[in-house]
Amino acid sequence: MRQFLYALATLASHWRRRPGQFAALFVGLAIATALWSGVAALNDQARRSYDHAAGALGLGASPSLVATSGGFFAQDIFVALRRAGWKVSPILEGTIRLGDKSYRLVGVEPLTLPKISSAKMPTGEALNDFLGPPGRALAAPQTLRALGLAMGATPRIGDADRLPPLAIAEDLSPGMIVVDIGVAQRLLHRPARLSRLLIAEEPAPDAPALAAVIGEALRRVEADEAPELAKLTDSFHLNLTAFGLLAYVVGLFIAHASFGLAFEQRLPLIRTLRAIGASLRALAFALIAELMLLALLAGAAGMVGGYLIAAALLPDMAASLEGLYGAELDGALGLAPSWWISGIGMALIGAAIAAASGLVKTLRLPVLAIAQPFAWREAQRRWLRRQAALAALALMGAAAALLLGEGLEAGFVSMAGLLLGAALALPLPLAAMLRLGERRARGPLTKWFFADALQQLPGLSLALMALLLALSTNIGVGSMVEGFRRTFAQWLDQRLVAEIYFEAASETDAHRIETWLASREDVAAILPLCKAKTTLRASAIETAWPVEIVGAPPHETFSAHFPLLETRADAWGSVARGEAALVSEQLARRLRLELGSHLDIPTPTGDWRVEIVGLYPDYGAAKGQLRVDRDALVSRWPDARKLDYMLRAKAESAPDVMLALQSEFGAGVARIIDQAALKQRSMTIFERTFAVTAALDTLTLVVSAIALFASLTTLAAARTPQLAPLWAAGVSRRSLSLLEFARVTLFAAATALVSVPLGLALAYDLVAIVNVRAFGWRLPFHVFPSQWLEVFALALLTAALAALLPIRRLGRIAPASLLAVFANER
Repeated sequence: MRQFLYALATLASHWRRRPGQFAALFVGLAIATALWSGVAALNDQARRSYDHAAGALGLGASPSLVATSGGFFAQDIFVALRRAGWKVSPILEGTIRLGDKSYRLVGVEPLTLPKISSAKMPTGEALNDFLGPPGRALAAPQTLRALGLAMGATPRIGDADRLPPLAIAEDLSPGMIVVDIGVAQRLLHRPARLSRLLIAEEPAPDAPALAAVIGEALRRVEADEAPELAKLTDSFHLNLTAFGLLAYVVGLFIAHASFGLAFEQRLPLIRTLRAIGASLRALAFALIAELMLLALLAGAAGMVGGYLIAAALLPDMAASLEGLYGAELDGALGLAPSWWISGIGMALIGAAIAAASGLVKTLRLPVLAIAQPFAWREAQRRWLRRQAALAALALMGAAAALLLGEGLEAGFVSMAGLLLGAALALPLPLAAMLRLGERRARGPLTKWFFADALQQLPGLSLALMALLLALSTNIGVGSMVEGFRRTFAQWLDQRLVAEIYFEAASETDAHRIETWLASREDVAAILPLCKAKTTLRASAIETAWPVEIVGAPPHETFSAHFPLLETRADAWGSVARGEAALVSEQLARRLRLELGSHLDIPTPTGDWRVEIVGLYPDYGAAKGQLRVDRDALVSRWPDARKLDYMLRAKAESAPDVMLALQSEFGAGVARIIDQAALKQRSMTIFERTFAVTAALDTLTLVVSAIALFASLTTLAAARTPQLAPLWAAGVSRRSLSLLEFARVTLFAAATALVSVPLGLALAYDLVAIVNVRAFGWRLPFHVFPSQWLEVFALALLTAALAALLPIRRLGRIAPASLLAVFANER
């Protein structure tokens, strides 16, 4: 024990003598932990929200019966099943508008709910209040805060409808409001209609079969069969995790470089400890204890940083998930104990990875080993050959994942292999460049400059790899985002052609508004839309997938402007005749549909067989969409939503029409917006969607700058013996400082040049592989040469800032320190 303590104290003295090196190691581990744990906190918060939403009232934990053809079904079916001995509970779900936001309204019958659901409902007097007039509207505390209302408030829906008095239910998810089934039917204008029936208990053995009671009207859906929100958002979180892992790896580069230098500098100390009798076991325990202590301290600091990062990025991620998937996230960041444990665990793992090679070499060091002349050129050749072999393996792994893999994970593996292989291969072109410079150099000082830079390459390689990853990620992600921004803006211009978009509060209001608009001369066209939801199952896949079906009337607004990726002749005519449909790109990929394919759409009146005559991009939907003729949809879906309208009018008269609509119908117009405001809102959602990615991209670049600074700082002490002979030969300290600055700038510029093709390859991987597998749509591949110049300037600025302090110290080094090199035996 005494040997262990003495060895630990002796090893720790190294950090006391070199606080800058300790700071680099601490910062590297802390940053790696912070970025990883920050992303983990965001993902954990989202998944807990999904689980909360799925488990709200236990509605997602019980099997259910839904309409075979999708949509609503008659309440008489529920009555028939109850009379036949089936213990089922009715559910009606829909969407209501409160203020400028949509909320999920769920109607339940609490007395027949399954046990897991009824246990979460009010009891006693509160249950009587829920069932009796005027009833209660149960909502989560976050929902009341978002509405700015207190308990007992009765917010208005439309012209005449109001919610029952609001009451708090802790078990509900944000954005969900639960009322009695009768209240829901009234508020949603669905009298005697239901969405599904929960199976409270499995039917008794002697109960009649489902088909014997109601025929083929309903089908059974198991609790885990329907596509869940967590499944829909997996791709988003996988993207986020990939960037967090990239930042984590870049942070580990800092720690690895610091550990490697500490190993070299502590060799004499470790040899001395072994020579005076310290056992290998005591030394091993001391090194491991030191490593764990550093990891725990840095990990704790990193967890605090991760919490701050997650808290700062949570609003943008919440807005992204709501805009893309309709997912409601709790705005207050809550962290589970598992998050803290996993974060500290990642810090320990990171420290072990960073220190592994140095630790193994230390423990294998012979007791009587002595310093030998360092044949650096031969050693460097071996190092470069090893780097080339590892790079080749990584690139072959990337190619294998790209060619043989199919899922989104394979896309990320190919991207990771590409980045890792390119980073490992970076020293090869740099070494070739320096050797070429050395051969062509004329003066002795110039030859020394290139030879010295070649000798320093192994010590700076990790920092340069981190810089390469950061710069290439900046180019790749920047190209993808900017290309998507241009494509998205063009898509909005083509999709949002109408001057006014509005939503009626109810179908009664819709008919009144449509009649009123028909009499106005300043309205050129009234384009009513209707929407229905169903699930499609193609023969090529086994999983059913939720789909939105949009019905639009035949009009020049669509045929002349609606963007299509592929189309058949007379596509719009076929759609207008009810014979065909247009399918969104992501749905076509998921169901493996192409032009000419036939699709059977389940409807309340039977299967509707349509031909696919066009594919269109739809960057605003995650589940997939079909577009058909409105009359054809209404004839097959009597309960289809008929509240959305597009109005064509002269641009200058649009504001007057909007004011007149709101003045005439008041709350009968649930939502109204003009074209410019809708485009602005859509672009705002777009920017917030990529805000998290941009923030992680920037943080990764900052980490790479810290890695370069740490490497230069830790190597600065070792540079004095190498620079002293030049100073003694007459080279001034100022000239030596400029040479050091030129060396760092040369490395940064060369790394920036290599990052351009790597960044473009990464951008192509993102738009053509990862994005397709994650979201179902493929973006055009754009190239932005001006961005390359920005990245080149950014690389030089990063190198200049990182080298500023070490070079400043070199320029101010005392002549006595340089002379001391010749006085000491080396």
